[in-house]
Amino acid sequence: MNISEGRDLAVLELLSTSAGPSLRDCHSDTFHNRSVFTLINTTAELLRDVRSLVNASLRLLDLERHEGVHPRLGVVDVVPFVALSPDTPASAVRLRDLTARWIATTHEVPVFLYGPLSTGERTLPYVRANAFNGLAPDFGPPHADAHLGAVVVGARDILVAWNLWLTGVSLERAHLLAQLVRRPGVRALGLQVGEEVQVSCNFVDLALATPSQVYDQVAAHVPADGVIERAELVGLMPQALLDSEDPVRWAQLGLSEDATIESRLALQSRTNGTDQD
Repeated sequence: MNISEGRDLAVLELLSTSAGPSLRDCHSDTFHNRSVFTLINTTAELLRDVRSLVNASLRLLDLERHEGVHPRLGVVDVVPFVALSPDTPASAVRLRDLTARWIATTHEVPVFLYGPLSTGERTLPYVRANAFNGLAPDFGPPHADAHLGAVVVGARDILVAWNLWLTGVSLERAHLLAQLVRRPGVRALGLQVGEEVQVSCNFVDLALATPSQVYDQVAAHVPADGVIERAELVGLMPQALLDSEDPVRWAQLGLSEDATIESRLALQSRTNGTDQD
């Protein structure tokens, strides 16, 4: 879940607590003023903890006081349900629709859907570009709440969020680098983050591109006085992605064994003394 708060440590602690035992990771960024909460659990427990985190976020946060470089529609910006295996897409869609209706009914905020719909596939970038401007909410009131905004709830395959932080590079060049690496399987934005710029990437099809390929392409086109300071994984990734990269490059790419979905589930299983579905 992508929540529009990445600076207030006391609030982030309350939000993390509200996510309950389903919480596997929380990645916060002060420039984006945004946090990515990764929740994984069996269906009943996952729905309970998702609702608890939504409730806490809508109670504690105010969009009118929010500033950050990342696009957002609401304080609870995106709630994606992710199919972790090939046989669970239908379950992700069912949980998406159930949660979207619950948010709209309980909190009376507009909710947009993305992922597979009866009319075809709708992407998150399409929702961001067209919400309230030709695209009406799927549930809830027709206009955004000034304090809470709107919520986007999706069903999708595994996505890996990954950033390259650059120094000595203009924002204009960062935009060009983002355009350069953007392709089927990779979404990218060039963003100003403090004194640095960032090429912010989402890998939406891991069969089509990997972090090392994007890193090398950016490195080849960074100006002579520019440098890639670091790479950053946002949230978790599947073990298969780590295995596809040369271990010698893991540190350079911001990847590690303990940042895989599988390692977090194994850790929780050892902690609880039980197997995790």
